[in-house]
Amino acid sequence: MRVYVPATSTSLRTLLDTGSIGTAPLTAFAVTPGLREWYLDDDIEELEYAASLEAARASLRLIDLDPDAARRRIVIACDAPDAVVEVRDDLDRGVVRVNAAVPMSDVASIHIDDPDAEVAVAAAAAVIIAADLGDESAQDAVDDAEGFELAWYATQELADVLARM
Repeated sequence: MRVYVPATSTSLRTLLDTGSIGTAPLTAFAVTPGLREWYLDDDIEELEYAASLEAARASLRLIDLDPDAARRRIVIACDAPDAVVEVRDDLDRGVVRVNAAVPMSDVASIHIDDPDAEVAVAAAAAVIIAADLGDESAQDAVDDAEGFELAWYATQELADVLARM
């Protein structure tokens, strides 16, 4: 199953150093029944894009918690065996738990904000919790960050990308 793991530059460095994404269980996003119901779209590419957007929003929450992280949203797209993925739509639409380590060999691609998004991402990360709780001005800041598209990188580019962050 293709899953989208929210990340930070700190967790990307861990991936590069250890060859694995964090420790299980990992919270990620995927095309789940709850996501399908919410978006009412049968186009798998559109649904996967929606799951990746949910992961990018979750990346803001991780950035808010990590003062050392670059102010760029990061999403790691992985192919995890169905047997280790637990659908958790009860937590939020598209949420899954990956109950095993995800090795670098299962990473399909990495998606990262370009440097021009850093100011908007920093502002959004600072207010993401308020936005989650319904604050409209905070949501405007999150919307500004979400207006930036994430760039696509192959796993082979990870060291070079991190060197530029």
